[in-house]
Amino acid sequence: MMRAGDLAAGQVYRSRALPVTRAAITAFATEFDPQSFHLADDPDSLFGRQIASGWHTAAITMRLFVEAMPLEGGRVGAGVEALKWLRPVCPGDSLHVQATVLRITASRSRPGTAVLVVLIETFNQNDELVQSMQPTIILRSGAGTPP
Repeated sequence: MMRAGDLAAGQVYRSRALPVTRAAITAFATEFDPQSFHLADDPDSLFGRQIASGWHTAAITMRLFVEAMPLEGGRVGAGVEALKWLRPVCPGDSLHVQATVLRITASRSRPGTAVLVVLIETFNQNDELVQSMQPTIILRSGAGTPP
């Protein structure tokens, strides 16, 4: 587990690859984003086939980010800048994440916490960028100090 003090601007963390199955796309869409092109192949849609919901891609990204950059005490999101879905994710794709620390600073308003800004990029198996986002994250900066 990493601590806030282990992080510095410019560090890059990479995740493992996670396959995206048709069953997983359908299950997520059924529960959270039941548009026709997320539920099955839809030749009449803008995409002409089944694609994953962008929110499904974001959820996969979060899982891979947490695994690639395990932070002691967890993390709390304070907002996301510039969330972009750049390319559809299709059944059979395999996603991986690259997280680049942009800055980390001590919180001025919450002693014992730090503010982390990171660029998280999600790529498919062809290293094509499918999603990018820049979250601001609050995390503990000292052992035993709750956020």
